[in-house]
Amino acid sequence: MLPAPAIAAIVLPIIVWRVYQRVKRLLVRQKSALWRHRLSVLVMLVLLVFLGMHVLDDSLALGGMAAGMVAGAGLGVLALRRTRFEQVDDDFYYIPDAIVGIVVALLFVGRLLYRGYEIYTLGPMGVAHFASGPLTLGIFGVLIGYYALYNGGLLRWRASNK
Repeated sequence: MLPAPAIAAIVLPIIVWRVYQRVKRLLVRQKSALWRHRLSVLVMLVLLVFLGMHVLDDSLALGGMAAGMVAGAGLGVLALRRTRFEQVDDDFYYIPDAIVGIVVALLFVGRLLYRGYEIYTLGPMGVAHFASGPLTLGIFGVLIGYYALYNGGLLRWRASNK
């Protein structure tokens, strides 16, 4: 098994690159792709079921995830209201609200970095399972609620403009 610093050296650049790509997409006009919106909703629902089943016996963790989902759904509604929608001929475009998207991304990255710091300083055995705490699951809930609702809203927008 690789030591923690080696794992961090491998995983951290990947996380930074994905966050950079995600934030960059928040700042530009994007072409709406139905398959991408559907896949995002599906992935979020699968993640919800997987995490929910993982902590089914821990009511505090489930409560944290549920609260996070409510907060994420609220952020998704806010982001949809602030998103600009465009139709050019037969193509659909949208410009997402950068502020809400960046807040959600920073919450997720901040929690990942903190958990990584805990694992690095306390060692893998000194930290509870990576995604079992109420705060971590709450932030996953924000992510799930936001992306599921936002992409569901994009699907509804597309369906209403056929």
